Amino acid sequence: MTTSAADTTRVDFWFDPSCPWAWMTSRWVDEVTDARNLDVHWHIMSLAVLNEDQDVSDDYRAFFPRALRYTRLVAAAAAEHGHAVVKPLYDALGTRIHPGGRAEDVDAVIAEALAETGLPAAIAEASTTDAYDGPMRESHFDGIGRVGQDVGTPVIAIDDVAFFGPVISPAPKGEQALALWDGVVAAAAYPGFFELKRSRTADPIFD
Repeated sequence: MTTSAADTTRVDFWFDPSCPWAWMTSRWVDEVTDARNLDVHWHIMSLAVLNEDQDVSDDYRAFFPRALRYTRLVAAAAAEHGHAVVKPLYDALGTRIHPGGRAEDVDAVIAEALAETGLPAAIAEASTTDAYDGPMRESHFDGIGRVGQDVGTPVIAIDDVAFFGPVISPAPKGEQALALWDGVVAAAAYPGFFELKRSRTADPIFD
């Protein structure tokens, strides 16, 4: 049985490669994509940009230079090789950063991710410059402008409905993943629904 394009739901997903919570949510979106016939478009955003004028702890701010390198790398790859490279590069980076636990091994992670995705090794240089900060910031503010400044990553937009999160751990699978997707979509679709939150009691749990 074939499915028409009219039955496809467009989803836009903004992520910072360094964010473990965005990684978890992205795995959940991957899990439901085929079953819910989603057409997912992946976009870069930046925790460093989000918090550049905020009063955050020194420990958190110390994380931004490393995170910014990964963000700039994805922005450069997209600008030079097209939007189609964003998701495979995110997957290659995120696998090493999150379940791999190698976030601080930036040069090696970048080199391996570029090799895995068939992208030129020379793109790594762009991670150390602001050459692609223009399109990176444009993508960031496109996402954050849909939900407001007082959120984080990820941001998801389903057609014209955008929201932050959900923040989940671990990423659900199978029917549980589908039930969560349907519930989140239903809640977010209500125009007067703004926030549902409880304190996190678990760290990111990676498969």
